[in-house]
Amino acid sequence: MESNPSTMQEQSPSCLEITMEVHSVVPPPHKSTIQKLKTRLKETLFPDDPFRQFKGQPTKKKWVLAAQYIFPILHWGPNYNLKLFKSDIVSGVTIASLAIPQGISYAKLASLPPIVGLYSSFVPPLVYAVLGSSRDIAVGPVSIASLILGSMLTQQVSPTGDPVLFLQLAFTATFFAGLFQASLGFLRLGFIIDFLSKATLIGFMAGAAIIVSLQQLKSLLGITHFTKKMGFIPVMTSVFHNSRE
Repeated sequence: MESNPSTMQEQSPSCLEITMEVHSVVPPPHKSTIQKLKTRLKETLFPDDPFRQFKGQPTKKKWVLAAQYIFPILHWGPNYNLKLFKSDIVSGVTIASLAIPQGISYAKLASLPPIVGLYSSFVPPLVYAVLGSSRDIAVGPVSIASLILGSMLTQQVSPTGDPVLFLQLAFTATFFAGLFQASLGFLRLGFIIDFLSKATLIGFMAGAAIIVSLQQLKSLLGITHFTKKMGFIPVMTSVFHNSRE
């Protein structure tokens, strides 16, 4: 079948014609200031829209969903099987090999008995297994918090002079810190961290790493009389002054 070039040239301009359709944009409905504020608060405090699953459900089902939302173990627990248990055993042994020495070292940073570090590494994962739902989060003590706690308490009480009072104050401070964190979580105020820039977080982590490393000089060099301050200059001054120990 042969095509006529003249016919194609005659038809080509008509084929290039494009029909333009103009669509009118409908403006959004007007909202009052209170409605806008309500919408913004809902987007900020409840980005996952947890109340969506309760819509159109009977009362009994709502209670079940509420219990599963507060205690996620009720959601995935019935589907737990032996295969998952075997995998959890392997991962638990692997993490324990790291968490045990890490917990002891964090207790040392806070000037607390080693058994406290073991408890702090053992109890939080058990609590989070009931109240949490993330598979990748690490729960337990951290170095900078342990260091700040120990430095704060040693300014008031000596861990060797009155160890019982020191331990009681550590438990009290930990309780109020946990209460404050629980309040932030209950009020859905985790978005506050978004206001911290990446440079601020990087600087904080770098500074924390330096402070923790400097505090290890006491045990590394065997210094008995060490400064209670965490600054670079006081720590290095204490190291040079007590280097003969």
